[in-house]
Amino acid sequence: MREQQDDDPIVTARFRDAATKVLDALLEAAPEEATELGDHRYDELTTELTVEATIRRASMLVDAMSALDDVDDTALTPGDRVDLEILRTRVSGTLWEQTELRRFENDPLLHLPADGLYPLISREGPAPDRLRALAARLGQVPQRLAQARDVLHDMPRPAVQTAIGQARGTVPLLTQDLEPLLAQDESLASGVREVRDAAVEALRDHARWLEAQLPVSDGDPRLGELNYAARLWYTLDTETGPDALLTRAESDLQAIEEDIAELACRISGRPMSETLVREVLDQAAASAPVTPSSIRPLCEQALVLLAARVRELDLVTVPPAPIQVIEMPPSRAGIAVAYCDPPGPLEPGAADGTLPTFFAVAPTPTEWDQARTDAFYREYNGHMLRNLAVHEAIPGHALQLAHGNRYRGTTPVRSAIRSGTFIEGWAVYAEELIASFGLGSGNNDDDMWLRLMTLKMALRSAINAILDVRVHAHGMTEDEAMLLMTARGHQEEGEAAGKWRRALLTSTQLSTYYVGHREIRDLAGRIHAENPEWSKRQVHDELLAHGAPPPRHLRALLGLD
Repeated sequence: MREQQDDDPIVTARFRDAATKVLDALLEAAPEEATELGDHRYDELTTELTVEATIRRASMLVDAMSALDDVDDTALTPGDRVDLEILRTRVSGTLWEQTELRRFENDPLLHLPADGLYPLISREGPAPDRLRALAARLGQVPQRLAQARDVLHDMPRPAVQTAIGQARGTVPLLTQDLEPLLAQDESLASGVREVRDAAVEALRDHARWLEAQLPVSDGDPRLGELNYAARLWYTLDTETGPDALLTRAESDLQAIEEDIAELACRISGRPMSETLVREVLDQAAASAPVTPSSIRPLCEQALVLLAARVRELDLVTVPPAPIQVIEMPPSRAGIAVAYCDPPGPLEPGAADGTLPTFFAVAPTPTEWDQARTDAFYREYNGHMLRNLAVHEAIPGHALQLAHGNRYRGTTPVRSAIRSGTFIEGWAVYAEELIASFGLGSGNNDDDMWLRLMTLKMALRSAINAILDVRVHAHGMTEDEAMLLMTARGHQEEGEAAGKWRRALLTSTQLSTYYVGHREIRDLAGRIHAENPEWSKRQVHDELLAHGAPPPRHLRALLGLD
């Protein structure tokens, strides 16, 4: 099941040239994203977030859309047609964001510099090149933050609170985290330190300014029904609209509740009661305690166990890509408890698996009291950490993105533009896959608790989608959201509060887990049905062999439409 080859060679050549030029223009307009992807041509630039710059980018996007519309897609191969549609969606979605949503006017998180600085500090590469790029970007920080203060208005309070934490969290990134890199080239270090010190002072001033805005930060972070529907389409790249998504998620939530209640009854040997699931979840947490000092070693142990189990079951090819568990940098904290940070797909060496993938986890802040810390580790107990390692690392994000980095198409489109629906869908599917086979440790309790954690995460996935739609399109209140998460999702209060903030700050992203899981599971089943003689590894390797396109496009690539 591989993509067919050329149709009309002249049209194909024109398209591939146009696609490369359009992608170059997109990356030049978003240089921090280019750095993250491993394209270092624009490392000394930063995105200018002003009205004038937005108008210039919009003009570029209109021209790009016109160039893509001129392509005769009927004369292209299936693979090139998919690349064309992915590129069209990215260009039109970016244009809509720039001209209609205009988040740069009210989202202070967009103006913070850490995303453009972190990969230059943390990733491998020639020290002189990285230091020169850092000097250029650091030198732009004071002006960038001054422009932010000119353009920002009607900011939502949760965004301001998060931005304050991330602005302050960028200071240690630029001080202690940067020093080892500076030591590699003393001839450039003094110049970097000079602009670094100015950038640090500018960040501190900006954090103080944000604090002063808190009393008047009353902007509504909700998108509203029409904007949410538009952004959902661009995010998912699927025909699933908000109403259909909400109906399916609420129906599935009820079914998952029945599954977890049945498992709780089997574990406890007791009939169902109003508090039974919560009691069994507390029992699971008590059986696998976690502390701030043990969370990272436990994640590392889980990676070793899971890599061996995936190979033993022959579920999917495990690329030789190293995974490092790291503490989440403060400059990236405040949105999620963990994330996977792979090498950029355009990075030299990314395809051969020599560059590390970072599995970042956020231990509890030292200023938390004991009750809040205990609640966090009830939520993220040892069994849940194993499930988290499945999702973020093996066979979830780290493994899938390593497969994706090995993909090389006829254009760079699918290397540079990856579908969050595919990525999150595969990771949730991976959780389900491992839970169905068990850990193979010989301890039945481990498998039972993992199955319980997977069902709890399935509850979370469905609730994520419900929150996303109801918050942004139906005005769901914080009290309603907290009740949904704590009562039906069995989440700890602190976890639910963090998810409420995330729902406000990351519209449409929370739906990718639920929608992606349904679509990836369907695709895996259809590939198997078309090739009943294939092993599980062959099915899953085929699923991961085409980059990370939106699942509907993968159906076309595999001839499953």
